[in-house]
Amino acid sequence: MDHNDFAERVERIVGNVERAVSGKREGVFLAVVAMLAGGHLLIEDVPGVGKTLLAKSLARSLRAEFRRIQFTPDLLPADVTGLNVYNQGEGDFEFWAGPVFANVVLADEINRASPKTQSALLEAMEEGSVTVDGVTRHLSQPFCVVATQNPVEHEGTYPLPHAELDRFMIKMQIGYPDEDAETAMLKLSQDPVADLSPVVGVEEFLEMRRLVEEVYTSEAVLRYVVSVTSATRAHEDVYLGASPRASRMLLAASRARAAANGRSYCAPDDVKAMASSVLSHRIMPSATSSEDGLGPDDATREIVQDILRSVPVTEAV
Repeated sequence: MDHNDFAERVERIVGNVERAVSGKREGVFLAVVAMLAGGHLLIEDVPGVGKTLLAKSLARSLRAEFRRIQFTPDLLPADVTGLNVYNQGEGDFEFWAGPVFANVVLADEINRASPKTQSALLEAMEEGSVTVDGVTRHLSQPFCVVATQNPVEHEGTYPLPHAELDRFMIKMQIGYPDEDAETAMLKLSQDPVADLSPVVGVEEFLEMRRLVEEVYTSEAVLRYVVSVTSATRAHEDVYLGASPRASRMLLAASRARAAANGRSYCAPDDVKAMASSVLSHRIMPSATSSEDGLGPDDATREIVQDILRSVPVTEAV
């Protein structure tokens, strides 16, 4: 598969998902980039804008196994990872796999579960495995957690700790559709995902992910990634900057974007395009940064844009 074929396959995936999620091409593209880079996606938006639909459409387009976990205050870690159950007939314990054993896992309203249950996803997201009673089981690939949370209703929620936010490669919003897109949505069936056909198989998608890892990245671009991430730690309006994991994820997302655009090399423009989505949720703004009336998300996005304006772009590709 050459890079033109790669870009054509990405276009097929994005176009297919757009048949169900009307008028949200940028959000769909970001979700595909996250999966191509081996990352996870956090969608924070109001109810009814298509968060669940996006996750289901992605899985359908890739012929991937999809599972949904509805996070609630009484959800237990074993409800996510699975547990060992005694089998009287066999006289031994057998493992009942939890819903995390799938290719695309929708963690719906993740901030409504207790911190203990939220943390059940950490090993799966970072290591691609689950350990129950001392036995480690590897998850099938690709594996992507698409988590959602509602930014409006905070009663009965448990905010995601910074360590867990750091596991999500991209945080994004979908937003309301424009009038044309919403009109087109009304013409769809009650279950638009059922009308979708897979356009790329799982094995083909894994081959695409391997190609992303081969995207050439010069020393200059590597240093630019590090410079941008490091600048978040020194910015006057930042209390806690992005971690070294953020540098790794920014690089992976930038490579995936480059490949999705049909290029065999990663450029500074790829880093600039992905920086806000990858870095904003990893930054904790200082108390003084809220004095201008911006909310936390708007403040961190503005900080990232300020950094991109101030950090010099190296010329070498």
